[in-house]
Amino acid sequence: MNWLNALSSSKKAWALLALSAALFEITALYFQYAMGLEPCIMCIYQRTAMLGLLAAGIIGFLAPSHWLYKSVGFAAWGVSSIWGWLIAREHINMQTTTDPFAFTCDIVPNFPSFMPLHEWFPAFFAATGDCGNIDWSFIGLSMPGWMEIIFGFYSLSFIIVLASTLLVKSK
Repeated sequence: MNWLNALSSSKKAWALLALSAALFEITALYFQYAMGLEPCIMCIYQRTAMLGLLAAGIIGFLAPSHWLYKSVGFAAWGVSSIWGWLIAREHINMQTTTDPFAFTCDIVPNFPSFMPLHEWFPAFFAATGDCGNIDWSFIGLSMPGWMEIIFGFYSLSFIIVLASTLLVKSK
């Protein structure tokens, strides 16, 4: 377990978190602008969660041994990965329900009034698609299905690294 604690203090590990999240953001933009897939509100929320993972990686990378940076990085990693998984799960339910009144798909993101990202950066945060549409799939999984797996991996990694860090400190 010492290697996991060392991993959480490694610049390379935090850089990998940031790099992987950045690559997923670039992929999302490719799907939107090169393939013409319009993101729905749930896609935008998942995109925002991925930005949280990017921010977590950058924060942790800046000073992985400093308790404050490491704590903020872990908090952002945990909140973003688990929130992203929950949003992806809800999005899958929207796509697979047979009850047309079970879910509603807003067209305007519910960002805080002091930070209207959809107004500041509409090319990145504007929701133009329908949550119930399945416009893309790969190996039988729609986009939110893959995002559930991706966020599940980030969440599981977070839980393992955090648990090992806490266990090493308690000894």
